This record gives sequence, structure tokens and C-alpha cells, in this order.
Amino acid sequence: MLKFCYNNGTADINPSNLFLARCAAEYMEMKEPMADVSNLLEQTEKSLQEISYWTWSDILIGLKQCQSLLVPDSSVMVERCLDTIVGRLVLASEASPCPSTSSTDSSWVRYSCDSKSTESVKTSFSRLTWWFEDLLFLSPLLVAMLVKSMLLRKMDHLVISKFLLYYQKAKFSTATTHEKCKIIEMVIDMHYDMDLSCVPCKTLFGILRVTLGLNISKCSRNKLETMIGSQLDQATLDNLLVPSPHGISYLYDVNLILRFLKAFLRRGNSLVTPIRMRKVASLIDLYIAEIAPDPCLKTSKFLALATAIPDSARDSYDELYHAMDMYLEVHTQLSQEERLKICCGLNFEKLSPQACLHLSQNKKFPSKSTVQALISQQSKLKNLLHVIPSTSSYNDSPCSSSGAAAQKGKKDKTSEQVVLYSGNFDLSTDNEKLKAHLQGMQWRVMELEKFCRKMQIQMAKITKSKASGHSYAKSLPKLCS
Repeated sequence: MLKFCYNNGTADINPSNLFLARCAAEYMEMKEPMADVSNLLEQTEKSLQEISYWTWSDILIGLKQCQSLLVPDSSVMVERCLDTIVGRLVLASEASPCPSTSSTDSSWVRYSCDSKSTESVKTSFSRLTWWFEDLLFLSPLLVAMLVKSMLLRKMDHLVISKFLLYYQKAKFSTATTHEKCKIIEMVIDMHYDMDLSCVPCKTLFGILRVTLGLNISKCSRNKLETMIGSQLDQATLDNLLVPSPHGISYLYDVNLILRFLKAFLRRGNSLVTPIRMRKVASLIDLYIAEIAPDPCLKTSKFLALATAIPDSARDSYDELYHAMDMYLEVHTQLSQEERLKICCGLNFEKLSPQACLHLSQNKKFPSKSTVQALISQQSKLKNLLHVIPSTSSYNDSPCSSSGAAAQKGKKDKTSEQVVLYSGNFDLSTDNEKLKAHLQGMQWRVMELEKFCRKMQIQMAKITKSKASGHSYAKSLPKLCS
């Protein structure tokens, strides 16, 4: 400024002093017109317009000065520096630049002389991340401004995410607890503005692990949970086993998983496909089985997890039943009413015959659940019996007369079994009789299923024989046997 004043309005303005000179000119209001020479503010503006011709190292020097000034007038200059950096990075990514070996190198980008098509993916990716180290001096505020500019210029979101994680890891080694909170909040906020399809679920859970020991803002925490919840179908059981926060008696953070589920289901049926819903249901069943032995887990939390998934998402309730079995085995102090509440999470219609048989012998479950399982299995049996009448026309056909006498005893036996299957159980009997009924019915259901499969196979053979010109008489004895 003194050189400008005492050297007839001339000064050596370069990238190393441009931003200091501009701030000084703004502060001293050196914008009055002068004879035959531009004022200091005009000269700095002219130099600033040539920033696109600066080298990469000159831009970094200028940006460091802007960051250290901490004055309102520097915000415009910071934006122009950041925009220039992003423009260079966009061009560099299109031109496949080599990694920068030094931030003071005179050239802002160096091109590879290796044009081999067999270049490894790792080397290609390193050519997109050469600038990570050069920008570590930026504050979280400037990194946020930089990333927003990158998103506007449609840079690769995967590369941006890698830079944010690299920045967070590098800065955490020397940062205070307060600084760590600011850094991780910035990382979360920037990921929230990205296309989530470009951000792996593993990355989000990695960020979650970092936040466990930090008191970050509620807004940032909600954003992270929303992002994870929207990709819950891509998670693994290990991802969900997050320890409970300090002061909570549970072994794992069940409330966190419930919030993930809420975020996943909040997207609506139009966005959550049945396949994704089944994946989440299977994952939650594994999680419930993992936390069931926790003696501190309350019944309300266990039941909330069991009933959070819609019934249509589960084809079978066997896994959930086994998880309930483990829970009741550990929590022996539960009352009968609490046990009944837990059993409300089961759909007995979707239990396998083996699971129902096990339940009938399981003294940990209330007797009412045994009755419900019995009723549901009886309903399944009646549905199976609807298949039998459709086969009677084949037995009554004229061509079956030759084998009628030989098969009379067999028919009577089959009819007797059918009557036995379709009989009604007396639900007023005691529990032991109910269990005996259920065991016998399980065996009969399996036998009936085998019989139906055999009938279907033989009818298919008859249809095939008819097409090839054979008579029904030759095929029917096989059917009856």
C-alpha cells in the first residue's frame, strides 16, 4: 500500500499479496479515481480477473491467505478461488491427470504419457484423488463451500465422498473434541446433499461408528439415520450391532435400529419393493435372534422390533419364533400376560408344521398360543382337503372298473383317512390332549401332502399317456396304488 502511494500509483501485485492488498484497499477505501493511473482497488480487481491463468500452487497460496484473513470482504475472493479450484479439478478428471507430487509444482496438472488400455483401476482412481492432500489445510466451513461447488459442477459423488472421509481421518488425529464434532457434522451434511445411490451403505455405517463417542447436533444425527435407513436392505447384521449409548442397560442400541426401520418404511410402498422389504425382514429377524438373550432387554422393545415389519414381508415366521423361544428362556420372570403379548407378534398361519410341533411341546409359551397354533394347522389341513374331491372323477370313470375290486380295500382305507383328517378337534380338552392331537395331525398333514403329490404325478402321467394313444386302463392301476 505504501509502494502504491509513494511510487506514483504503481505496485507489484501478484498471487502472494493480491488478497492482502485487496483487503487493505477495501479497508482504506482506496477506490477514488486518479489521473493517468488506476486506483489500488481497480488494480487488485484486474489481477483477480486473471485468476484462471494462475498455477495450481498460486491458487492454493491465495486460498490460504483468504482463509487466514477472517474478514467479511474475503468471502467473495474465497468463492472465486474455490470455483477456480473446482474448475481445474473438473478438467483434470476429464483429462486423467497424474497425482500431484507437490503442491508447489508450477503446473496445475500433468498428463499421463501411458496410454495402455490395461491400466489398473487403482491407478485410475489415484489419478482422480491426487488433490486430496493439497486441500487438507481448508477449514470445515471452506470444505463445505468447496463440496457444494463440486456438486453444482456435477463432479463424481464417489470421489467427493472419498475426499470427505480422507479429510475427516486426517484432521481427527490433531483435532479437539469440539473440532471433531464440527468436522463430522460437515461430513454428514455434505453426504446428505449427495445422491445416496453413489454413497455405499458401508460408508454411512463407518461415519456412524465415528459419531458414537461424539456429541454431534441432533439435526446431523437425524440426517445420518435417515440416510442409513433408506439403504437398510444393504446392511449386514454386523452393521446393526451398535453398542448402546452410555447410561442404557441394553447390550445393543435397539432404539437406533427402530429409527432405521422407521426411516426405511417412511419412504412408502411405491419406493420399497417387496424384494427389499423381505431382505430387511430377514435382517431384522437375525438381529432379534442376536439380542434375544440380553437379560436387560424389555418386552416392549422386543415386541416393537418383532412387529415393526409388515406381515407381508415375511414368508415364514420360523426365525422369529425361535428368537421368541430364546427370549422366553432367558426372561423366566415374565408374567403370563407378558408372554401372551410377545406371542402376538407371531402369525401362526406362516409357521411351518415343524415349528408348530415344537411350539406344542414348548412349555415356555402360554397354552393359548398352543391352541392358536392348533387352529391354524387345522385350517391348513382343510385347505389341503379341497384337492381330494377333484380326483374322484378319475376313480369313477368307466375305464377303472377292471381294477375296482382289487383297489376296493385301498379306497376304503383312503376314505377312512380322509374322514379322519377332516374331523373336528375338541378344543375344550386339556393341554396334554391338545398336544397329542397336534402331534397326530402333524403326521397326518405330512402323509396327506405326500399323497397329494403322488396323485398329481400319476395324473400327469395319465395325461401324457392319453396324448400318446394309450388307454386309461393301463395307467389307472398305478394311480390307485
